Amino acid sequence: MNSALSITPDWFSKPGDSLRTLMLRRSVNAQDIARHLDGGIKTLRGLLDGSHPIDANHASVLADAIGGTTSFWLKRQEQYEDALERAVDRAITVEAEDWLLLPVPGNKPRGRRTQETTRDEVRRRLRFFNVSTMDAWHARYGKICTSTLFRTSSTFNSDDGAVLMWLRDGELSSDLISTKPWNADNLRDRLDSIRKLSKLKQPEVFLPKLKELCAEAGVAVVAKKAPPKCRASGASRLVAPDKAMILLSFRGLSDDKFWFTVFHEIGHLILHGAQTFVDSDINGDDLDDYEHEANEFSSRMIVPAKLVEEFERLPPNKNKVLRFSAKVDVSAGLLVGQMQHQKMIRPDQMNYLKRHWNWDDLAEVLD
Repeated sequence: MNSALSITPDWFSKPGDSLRTLMLRRSVNAQDIARHLDGGIKTLRGLLDGSHPIDANHASVLADAIGGTTSFWLKRQEQYEDALERAVDRAITVEAEDWLLLPVPGNKPRGRRTQETTRDEVRRRLRFFNVSTMDAWHARYGKICTSTLFRTSSTFNSDDGAVLMWLRDGELSSDLISTKPWNADNLRDRLDSIRKLSKLKQPEVFLPKLKELCAEAGVAVVAKKAPPKCRASGASRLVAPDKAMILLSFRGLSDDKFWFTVFHEIGHLILHGAQTFVDSDINGDDLDDYEHEANEFSSRMIVPAKLVEEFERLPPNKNKVLRFSAKVDVSAGLLVGQMQHQKMIRPDQMNYLKRHWNWDDLAEVLD
C-alpha cells in the first residue's frame, strides 16, 4: 500500500453531526430551522445527512438558529469535504468493490463504469452510511445481518442490503423528529391512547397523532416505503442514547397489518429494551421467544387479556364484530385480522371490515 495512504486519516465527521448535537443541546426542533431555509425540511435533511453542502446562506441561518458563526459552519463544511475525499481515496484503493455492493437511495449510473462514476458511487455510500471504512460499516450495520435479532421471513427472499438501506434511511428521517428522552414507562402510559388511534380511518389523521404520542416517550416514528427486495414491515432501534425509533413500511396496505406491526414494535421497545429488531414475517411459524412475546403484546393491545375468551367465541357476524370492536375500542379490521390469524375464520372472510390504502393515499404521510 502507498505509504502516504497508510498514514492518511480514514475518518470524517459531517457538519450534520454538529448540527444534530446542537439541536438536541439547545432544544431546537427541525421545523424551527427549516422555516428559514430555502427548500425547508428537505434542505435541512440534506444538511444533516451531508448530501446538501452548507453555503453562506445556510451558514447564516444555522448561526442564528443554533449558534456558532457563519465562518464556523463554512469551515466545518470545508473540513468535511476534505476528510470525505481522503476517505474516498482510501476506499477506492482498498475496498471499492465491497462498497459498490451496498445499495443506496437514488438512481444507479447508466452506461459503462468509469473511474469518475466509481468514485461518485463510493462517495455516495460513505456519505449515506456516515462511516469511512468497511470495518466501521460492519461494526454499525453488518452485524445486524448476522444477529439473531434480524428477522426475515423464510418465505421471502429479502435482500440484506436493501433492508439495511431502508433502516439507515429511517435513521436519517428520525433526525428531523424532536422527542423527549426515551422512557419505556412513558411509552407504556400512552398505550391506551395509541390503540384508540386505530379507529381513525385516514393515515393523514392518525399518523401525526401516533408520532406525537410516541415522541412524548422518546420514540421517533418514521413511515417509509420499503425499497425493492426489502420485505420488512417494521423495525425498532435505539438511534441515540436517549432516542428510540419505530420504522414502519405500511407493508400490506391494510389497517390490521399496519397496527399489528405498530404494536409489535412497541412491544419490542418495552419488553426488549435497546436491541435492534427488523421484522418481516411476524406471524410466521419459525419465530423465537422475542417474536412470540412481541406478538402476544400486540394481540393483547387489540384484545385485552380479560376479553380473550369472549373474543374466541365471536362468530363471523358483521354486527357482532362491530359491537365487540366498540367494546375493546379498536378498529373492526384489527379484530378480523386476529380472527383470521387464529383460524376462527378463513383468510377471505370479512375483509370488507378492514381499511385498505394504496400508495397514492400514503404519499403525503410517508417520510
